[in-house]
This record gives sequence, C-alpha cells and structure tokens, in this order.
Amino acid sequence: MNKVRITGTGSYAPKKVLSNQDLEKMVETSDEWISMRTGIRERHIAVNETTIDMAVKAGKAALKSSSVKAKDIDIVVVGTVTPEMVFPSTACHVQSGLGIKSGGAAFDVSAACSGFLYALDVAEKYLKGGAAAKALVVGVDQFSRIVDWKDRSTCVLFGDGAGAVVLESIEGSGRGRKARGILSSRIHSDGRKWEMLYVPGSINPSPFEHKRTELPYLRMNGNETFKVAVRTMESSIKEVLAESGLTADDITLLIPHQANRRIIKATMARMGLDNDKVYLNMDRYGNTSAASIPIALDEAARVGRIKEGDIIVFVAFGGGLTWASAIVRW
Repeated sequence: MNKVRITGTGSYAPKKVLSNQDLEKMVETSDEWISMRTGIRERHIAVNETTIDMAVKAGKAALKSSSVKAKDIDIVVVGTVTPEMVFPSTACHVQSGLGIKSGGAAFDVSAACSGFLYALDVAEKYLKGGAAAKALVVGVDQFSRIVDWKDRSTCVLFGDGAGAVVLESIEGSGRGRKARGILSSRIHSDGRKWEMLYVPGSINPSPFEHKRTELPYLRMNGNETFKVAVRTMESSIKEVLAESGLTADDITLLIPHQANRRIIKATMARMGLDNDKVYLNMDRYGNTSAASIPIALDEAARVGRIKEGDIIVFVAFGGGLTWASAIVRW
C-alpha cells in the first residue's frame, strides 16, 4: 500500500499583533502573569479578514511549496470551529478561492484544537484507500470572534491564523523502518466531557421557543482541561509510537498543539523529551486552535528544523473533548 506524504506546507497570520502590554490596557492582567503562566507574549488578530481569507492564503502557500497544482487537488479538508458561514463549508470556499477543480470533495471537520489532525487523518484515509491521490488539508481558526474580551482567564490565550499541508499518495516510499510518509494517525473523543471547553450557540434562536440563550463566548474549565490535556497528549504520543514500532528516543521533533507552555512542559517530562526535540512558537502566536500545529510545522520546515528522514510527531487536544496524534517520517 502506498504511503501518504506531506509534500508542501504553508501558513498565514494576520498583520495585527496584540501584545501582552496591549491586553494590560483591556483587562486586569499583566505581561508577567500571562507569560509566566502560558508562555505567550503576543498573538495575531484578524481585522477585516475572515476565516476563509486566512485559509485560502495558507492553502496557496502550501501549494506553492509543493509540486502540486491547484487543479490537481482531489479533496479539500478543513479543520475549523469558526467558519464564516453556517454553510457552505469553509472547504468549499477554499476550493473556489484557489481554483481547485470542481467535482472533488470539499468539507469541514469540527474538532476544535484537534481539528487539523482530525482533517489530516480523514484525508490520509482517502488517499491511502485510493479514493484520491492529492489532498489539501487546512487548519484555521479565528478565536478573536468567540472569546470574551472581558474575561482575562481566556482572552489572553488565543490568536488567529491558518496553516495548511499538501498530501500526496506516493509509490516507492520504502518499507519498514525506512518507510517515509505518515506512519500512524489516530483520533479520539469523549463527548461526556464537553462542558470542560465549549462555545454555546451558533445560530439564531427559534421564534417558537422561549429559552434563555447564552452569549456565544468560549467557556473553559482551565484546571480540569490542563489535567486531561497532559494525560491524553502523553497517551496519544505513545499510541502512534507503538503502532510505528518506534520509541520516544526515535523522535526527532515533537510539534504539539501550542496551547500552554506548562501543558507542553508536563508532557515533555512524562515522555522524557529534551527542549531541543520540541518545537514551540506560542510566544508569538498564542493558541490558534486548529491552526497551531500546521503553522508550527510550516515555520519549522522553513527555518531548517526538519530534514529528510526525520521522525516528526504531532499531538493535540481540544473541545469535545477531542485528542489526536500522528507520526511522520519526513
């Protein structure tokens, strides 16, 4: 069976940068409190830009870095929980905006911060099964529209952005420990814990009902989310390593969801990973939800942190609750 390989990466972040010092003027917080507790110093905020705009720009960059033309993409999968429209999907707009051929599949997946890895897993299965040969996978979110900017416990965490990869099903990618491409990919959820991290409401209330509706702002139980995040990220990494016949010592670079430095440090300690084996950029982007992993991947690739043959591990958790992981030999 052919291996599915990442042959292009791309990302986009809005021009407006909101620093911790800027937030000090908006809510009762401080640069020291934010940076010490989260590792975040600034984030990008979309102004007069939509989720669709960002997704198209990241997708265009990914196509440019690969050898694939837009007309040759068979399927577009977008991970997002902040679509510009209820429908059509963001993926359909990306398909149109990039000039990708009509007739192929285009759809969104909703898995919050795990959205990119969910989308990657779905697309990889299509390619691996022979239903498609080339895919564009995008992770994009605009949390500046759903956080309560008066809630200092959450508004300091998030930023806007998009990241994308091109996937190709390629023959002759090697066998066993020399096989290149996606070696393992796993996605999980536990809907019983949905109240730990959620955003209520997405459409107008019915005129035939008389229910009190919550404002559509993000709600999070930070302490419980921290515990679950560390536990699920550790188990997810071990799962894909075991399925690939590898150990933590084989990891060249871990690219985790950029949620919180303390969560990642705790996961690193459990896995016995040194700082030089983990890529972090949350200090400059904050938590961009589904976009965080593909933005970090694109950045790591561009600055030379990834070379052919490297073992790259991705891991994320998000609202749902959801968690996911994937392992790639570059």
